[in-house]
Amino acid sequence: MNISILGAGNEVTGSAFLVSNGKAKVLVDCGQFQGGRREENKNRIPKAMSPRELDAVVISHGHLDHIGRLPLLVMKGFSGPVYATPATIDVAKLILKDAAKVQESEAARINRKRMRAGEPLISPLFTDEDVDKTVRLFTPLDYDGPHPVAPGVQVQMMESGHVLGSAIINMDVEDGTRERKVVFSGDLGPLNLPILKDPARIDRADWVFMESTYGDRDHRPLDATLDEFNSLIREAVKRKGKILVPSFALGRTQQIVYHLAEAFHNRIVEPFPVYIDSPLAIAATEVYARHPDLYDSEMREFVLGNKLRDALKTVRFSQTADESKSINDVPGPCLILAGSGMCTAGWILHHLKHNLWRPETTVIFVGYQAPGTLGRLLIDGRPQVSVFGEKIAVNATIRSLGGFSAHAGQSDLVNWYACLAGSRPRTTLVHGEERGRKPLARIIKQRWNIDCDLPFTGETLSMN
Repeated sequence: MNISILGAGNEVTGSAFLVSNGKAKVLVDCGQFQGGRREENKNRIPKAMSPRELDAVVISHGHLDHIGRLPLLVMKGFSGPVYATPATIDVAKLILKDAAKVQESEAARINRKRMRAGEPLISPLFTDEDVDKTVRLFTPLDYDGPHPVAPGVQVQMMESGHVLGSAIINMDVEDGTRERKVVFSGDLGPLNLPILKDPARIDRADWVFMESTYGDRDHRPLDATLDEFNSLIREAVKRKGKILVPSFALGRTQQIVYHLAEAFHNRIVEPFPVYIDSPLAIAATEVYARHPDLYDSEMREFVLGNKLRDALKTVRFSQTADESKSINDVPGPCLILAGSGMCTAGWILHHLKHNLWRPETTVIFVGYQAPGTLGRLLIDGRPQVSVFGEKIAVNATIRSLGGFSAHAGQSDLVNWYACLAGSRPRTTLVHGEERGRKPLARIIKQRWNIDCDLPFTGETLSMN
């Protein structure tokens, strides 16, 4: 059995792993590389992915760094099933449609300049039509099983606690005369993440591919993070400033809205206008509403008791660009949730352009910021940044609250792995930069005397 690392080797984005057992080829995830131009230039289908030879694709969840190359795969000839949980399918349709819209819009903007300069025109990575062809291949797998997905390959989807519909992929693979249990953690959520259930525990594996995004550190405790979040909000309200939250439409937006509802309900701060300034986030929130069976007990109680609805009477939704731009004329205090989460595109950019230079503004980052992104530049303390080609002074208060992360920190990763350690699986750490993978590998070696593979994208590993 061979497994090729076709993304997310020594990096966080671009998740893709090709499993070959001699009978079938199954791709686990087909994610987009994100970050600066150098990372985005890697968004292609390598020959090793062999689209026309693939029997199936299995998707762990609907974030773009796990699904964003699917349309490219279809464009290169893949026509088999793409398996995912029902909620992930709902989410993935939204995410891919939005990505196509963004890419087509960006290509059109660049081409207007190229036409004036007499330069060759560019094409978007994929179009809305390519997405339509892709979503027709989606095939639902519930959280049960195992389900056969290809010759000699069965899959059981198990809750990963990262985002709505996310799954640990528990795969049984026929390898000659033996059967191997290969576990792909996908992205693991922290324990007690609001709204979602905790990650499932697995007690046996022959080979585990484990994420290591935060393998080097723990996040701040959620209670401490909420205290700081609420304090930042109170201070911004006193200054009558705008609070900008660059937020991923899926998962983080819903979590922040939940915490705001708690703050309003408990009178930690008096209700003030909150703008969900993203059609994608609005659509994603509607998907969350369609899958209450995936909520944890606290969220179910909050929803069933109508506390959530009553606390969110000041929430407003922006569906169009004109509605988004009109928020520029709204006085503070108000809070604006807009994408993208890493400030690489989306409506958050014009809010940053109009407000970063104002000292009464607060910008709160609630998720990972990849190297090369505008979000990372702001967190790193750049005194001036470029937005839409214009230099903008950074006078706003900038804060990064890691406790809101939907990724497990080091302790939660180690605790999840502890259940598997007794079976002494071959362990491959992926989906992490070197600063995350190496410390996690050292802990696993120290506690269980298990050496970890630390492969780079492009490598193929074998199990004899």
